[in-house]
Amino acid sequence: MNRYHINPEITQAETLPASFYRDQATFDLIREKVFYQSWQWLGDENLVQLPKHTHPFVLMDGFLTEPMVLTKDEKGDIHCLSNVCTHRGNLVSQNPGSQRKLVCMYHGRKFGLDGKFESMPEFKEAKDFPRACEDLHRFETAQWGPMLFAQLGGEVDFRQVIEEMNQYVGFLPIDEYIFNAVQSKDYLVNAHWALYCDNYLEGFHIPFVHSDLNEALDYGSYETVLHDYFNVQVGYSEGAEDIFDLPKDHIHAGKRVAAYYFWVFPNMMFNFYPWGLSVNVVRPISLNQTKVSFLSYIYDESKLHKGAGALLDKVEREDEFVVEGVQKGLQSKYYQSGRFSPSREQGVHQFHQMLAKYLS
Repeated sequence: MNRYHINPEITQAETLPASFYRDQATFDLIREKVFYQSWQWLGDENLVQLPKHTHPFVLMDGFLTEPMVLTKDEKGDIHCLSNVCTHRGNLVSQNPGSQRKLVCMYHGRKFGLDGKFESMPEFKEAKDFPRACEDLHRFETAQWGPMLFAQLGGEVDFRQVIEEMNQYVGFLPIDEYIFNAVQSKDYLVNAHWALYCDNYLEGFHIPFVHSDLNEALDYGSYETVLHDYFNVQVGYSEGAEDIFDLPKDHIHAGKRVAAYYFWVFPNMMFNFYPWGLSVNVVRPISLNQTKVSFLSYIYDESKLHKGAGALLDKVEREDEFVVEGVQKGLQSKYYQSGRFSPSREQGVHQFHQMLAKYLS
C-alpha cells in the first residue's frame, strides 16, 4: 500500500509529509523505485573522444554505486555497459584509455566494446555455454549535444523528452557548447535531495531569497510549463539586454526570455542562458546530505557574467541556506505538511505527484 498520495488538483493538494524526508526506509525505496527506474546523466561525449577508447566510472558512488563503463567502438558508436564481468563479478575495465577489447584481468573473459561476450579460457567442457547473459549488460543511451544519458530502467522515451525540450531551445547550437571545468563546481548540501529539487522547482522564493536574480528577471511574468516527464520555468526580463535572440517561428517569439530552466525527473536540471548552459545533477548521499554538481557548457563567454545566468555561485549559496533551513524545520514534531500555491508551485506539485506514483 502506498503511504504517499498527492491530490492531482493543486488547489486542494497537500505537499508530501515531513515524514517523507525523515524516513530511512523511504529513502532506501527511492533508490530502487525512482533512481533505478529513470534516466541518468553520464557525462560528456569527450570522455571517450576516439574510437577504441573506454571510460570506467561508478554512477552515484555511495548511493547507487553502480559500476559502468563508456566505450566508443571502431565505428564511433558510444555504448554504456555494466563494468561487471559476467563470470565472477570483477570489474572489467580498470582505467580509462585505449582498448581494442574489454578483457577481465581476473580470469581472461573477453568482450567486444559493444559488450558482446567473445571468449573465455577453460570453458570448453561447459554445457549450454555461452548464453545470452554472458554479455555485459547494455544500458540504452541518448545524446543531447555533447551530453550523454543512460536508462537504468522504466519505460520513458528520453528522445521524446529531448524533442520536447528542443521546442524551447532547439534553435541553440548545443552541439557547439564546450564544457568548462573552471566554471564547474560541486556543492555539498546538508539536506534531503528532494528538498533541493523542491526549491529549484518554483520561482516563488526568488523575490525573498535572490535579490540579484530578482533584478534580472520579471517576476510578474515568470511561468512554469508542465510536460509528462519534465517541466520548464521560463524567466523573462524587463529589459532588452541579456536575452535570447529568438527566431521568428519560436513559441516565445517577440518575448524577452532571459533563461529557460528545465527540470527532468528525478534529479537533472538544464539551465539555458544567452552565454550557454549550466547543468545541475542532484546526487543523494544520505537521508540528510546531497551533492549537487554544477557543470558549465559555454557558448558565448562575453555574456558569462551578465543577466539571469550571472552570479550562479551566490544564488546557489542562497538556495543552500534556505534548503538547509527547511531540513532543520522538518524535524519538528509539530509540522506535518503544507499547501501548494496554485499560481507558483505547479512544478513542486508535479514532482510530489511523480514521487508518490513511483513509490506506489
